[in-house]
Amino acid sequence: MDLGTEKNDELQVGVITQTHGIRGEVKVFPTTDDANRFKKLKEVILDTGRERLEMEIEGVKFFKQFVILKFKGYDSINDVEKYKQGKLLVTRDKAVRLQKDEYFVADMIGMRVVTDTGEDFGILKEVLATGANDVYVVSREDGKEVLLPAIKECIKTMDMDGHVMEIHVMDGLL
Repeated sequence: MDLGTEKNDELQVGVITQTHGIRGEVKVFPTTDDANRFKKLKEVILDTGRERLEMEIEGVKFFKQFVILKFKGYDSINDVEKYKQGKLLVTRDKAVRLQKDEYFVADMIGMRVVTDTGEDFGILKEVLATGANDVYVVSREDGKEVLLPAIKECIKTMDMDGHVMEIHVMDGLL
């Protein structure tokens, strides 16, 4: 995970977990909040770690928590076997539109976290999706991690341009 503060022009939407059947389909674990977004995607960038390929999506199905994708020109299990664990990316211009107070996790990682009393608190290291609300993992200067609930009582402001999050340290948090 890139902890730098530069903005990434690509966002991860899924990871290929395995092949599905023998006709070139792959099972994808979605890393996006809304797996239905795959219905609207025409292409993705496949990052295998060794190479990056533009893949045209020919078919989309859903199975349990997975998305089943068929890429154009890949018609057998042998064509896609080598892409297991490959990351699927989209360019920022193909990303879903965000609502007010929604942010891409990739843009938040590395943010400086300060308290509403002006103290440096740490650096945002990770965002965990827990179901009820997200949880922000903040790395403190002493190396310890603090888990912050992504709720209005705790997260006061998000300055995406300045890359700073202001928080209120609630009783019992530390």
